[in-house]
Amino acid sequence: MSQRWLRIIPVAFVMYLLAYMDRINVSVVLPYMKEDLNLTSAQAANLSGVFFFGYVIMQIPGGILATKWSARKFIFIMMIVWGIFATLSGFAQTSQQFMVARFLLGVAEGGVMPSMIILLSSWFTTRERARANAFWLMCLPVSAVIMGPLSGVLLHYYDWHAVLIIEGLFPVAWAFVWLTVIRDRPSKAAWMNEADRALLSTQLEREQVVEHKYTGGAAALKNPTAWAMVGMYFFFITGFYGYTMWVPSVIKQFANDSVTMGWLTAIPFACALVGMAVNAYWSDKRMKRVPHVVIPFLIAAAAMLAGQWVHSPVGLMILLCITAIGVYSPYGALWAIPTTVLPAAIVGVAVGLQNALGSLGGYLGPLVVGKVKDATGSYQLGFIILSGSLICAAIMMLVVVRTSRRANERRAMEQSKAVVSSVPKVISN
Repeated sequence: MSQRWLRIIPVAFVMYLLAYMDRINVSVVLPYMKEDLNLTSAQAANLSGVFFFGYVIMQIPGGILATKWSARKFIFIMMIVWGIFATLSGFAQTSQQFMVARFLLGVAEGGVMPSMIILLSSWFTTRERARANAFWLMCLPVSAVIMGPLSGVLLHYYDWHAVLIIEGLFPVAWAFVWLTVIRDRPSKAAWMNEADRALLSTQLEREQVVEHKYTGGAAALKNPTAWAMVGMYFFFITGFYGYTMWVPSVIKQFANDSVTMGWLTAIPFACALVGMAVNAYWSDKRMKRVPHVVIPFLIAAAAMLAGQWVHSPVGLMILLCITAIGVYSPYGALWAIPTTVLPAAIVGVAVGLQNALGSLGGYLGPLVVGKVKDATGSYQLGFIILSGSLICAAIMMLVVVRTSRRANERRAMEQSKAVVSSVPKVISN
């Protein structure tokens, strides 16, 4: 049964690494695109951020198709499709053509995350799922570490068009590895022996019987904790993508060439990888979630603010690294929170709502920094706004705790009243 970890997680890791790479590689080529297409900073940010409007569209349909049809086949098709649109973005000659390609890239990638969560739930039990999700999501900082030097080296020999075309071909190739190795559920895995398949299938079916009793729908829209989670995630993603999108442009101000810029860009994300692993491990060991989300948010906000009054390259790199640790390390603890603060009846819908609406912050963050850069000629005010967004995320996280505590107290009171009201009936019987 341990083969699951070696057969499923690495292939999924590379798959989503490529998705995230195609999502943020535009941040590295952005300074060169601006010169070639005569773009303002706001226009460049808008070209990048339009991805997230497409990303929202396939969140729910992707989950439905993965559930009712096949997560494996759906992700395979989406890898081909997003590889095509990622490649087409490299052929764009105008900003309008690039915007269309990026929007369609967002549509293709939008259904992948919910489909992957469904796939992992078909392979790993509830007690294993947190680790499975954590190992899979480690691809986010790793992809940024790889993307920076790779894109920087390619830019040394080719223009930004060729870089996007070359990197867009990777998911098309990996799609066939995915299709060959991955199976939707243990019953279809020829590499597992019959006893292991039966045991794992029985465990998963027993859990799913319990989980299917707790289905929810429109009730999520009426739950204040669910909306607090949406608000928290929106402010977080605004700061997160506002930071990741403009890091290469900030580094380019003191880097001598594209290769140097690429390698320097990798340093903050390498630090983020370490921070993500340490924070997730520490959170699990202490069995506490909220402090391991709120404190990194505040650390990132403080580093962003400090960076606006530091002008030495070394000092800026240190603060960029601290910020990267602050915005990446909460991921593991953050995604462990919804199931603990929301009723089981609505948690599935609430998480989908959180990921869909919260992801729109990925459009707002880069755009705000771009508009401020055009208006002031500096990134300073833009990053101050991003730090404020992370502070708002920390505050909203505390609101989540407060609203959930009140909801739990109210639910406990209702249950106690129900018990008390049933006592006379029991006595009379």
